[in-house]
Amino acid sequence: MANSRPASSSLSDTEQTTVRYYPVRNSCAVPVPRELGPGEAFVVPNFELAEALIAYGADSARIAISQIDSSEVNYPGYAQLASNKQLAPVMPFRFDRSILIVLPTYNERQNLEAMVETIGMYLVADILIVDDNSPDGTGQLADQLSRQQKHVHVLHRAKKEGLGPAYLAGFQWALARGYQLIMEMDCDFSHSPWDLPRLVHRSGTADLVIGSRYVPGGNTQGWSRRRRLVSRFGNTYVSLFLGSSIRDWTGGFRCYRHELLARMNLESVNAKGYVFQVEMAWRARRLRAEICELPIRFSDRVQGQSKLGWQSIVEAITEVPRMYFQTTPSR
Repeated sequence: MANSRPASSSLSDTEQTTVRYYPVRNSCAVPVPRELGPGEAFVVPNFELAEALIAYGADSARIAISQIDSSEVNYPGYAQLASNKQLAPVMPFRFDRSILIVLPTYNERQNLEAMVETIGMYLVADILIVDDNSPDGTGQLADQLSRQQKHVHVLHRAKKEGLGPAYLAGFQWALARGYQLIMEMDCDFSHSPWDLPRLVHRSGTADLVIGSRYVPGGNTQGWSRRRRLVSRFGNTYVSLFLGSSIRDWTGGFRCYRHELLARMNLESVNAKGYVFQVEMAWRARRLRAEICELPIRFSDRVQGQSKLGWQSIVEAITEVPRMYFQTTPSR
């Protein structure tokens, strides 16, 4: 994927004649991807071949899906965003399931409008902005976007309580309104909106789909060596207690089926910081949910400041053993 923060742009800002496509028509022809130039891309007939290419290291921002056999998807073609060179469908993917994307925000005014616009280029879905009373005016901007776009909703919370409570509030809002798929992602473009249709498509056979940095084809970009080590250590630490069936326990780019979240007893979730992602994956595994990890390219935020602090690290160190001793999952 392109890993820089997309500018606020629309499909009027496209180049449709500069892309040279390399077709891949069946799984037997999937190669180790060649290095593509800025005006080149792969073209495949379905999501399955796209996933095979990505697992070999191809950039998902440079893969066009030329035709979808499934009647559940409306696919009209691709264009190239001139500003960032990632491909975008001329119209967003539309699935036959109701979808809500939960976006927790705290001081994300610099990113929010561009994120909402870019999501709309790739997927037909409702968006719930969960704002924790951001002092930079994110909540007011969210209200403005909600008035302008009927698929955008806002949930205001009185104060910043951590990532976990914000997501839980969003999940409960979604369950009460009957959304069939509930997605979560960061608002800072570290999770690429152009990967949203991939997660939704895979949810047809999985209860929980995790956008993973640590399966073949996944990686991180723009991280310091220290941050890579912290992330790797964190996932290794979790795996020592909870097992290695999940490679990216802490990943926060996910798609849940309604039925799974409804069984999770969300009121009893304890985690508040980034270990919230670990607890949710652990609960899903205890419920014997079908869990799938799709490779993503995770890039560091460009605008704003990271919210990962020592409090989150300390919480992870203490909460993961608690999960293990509460009920040891089968490995």
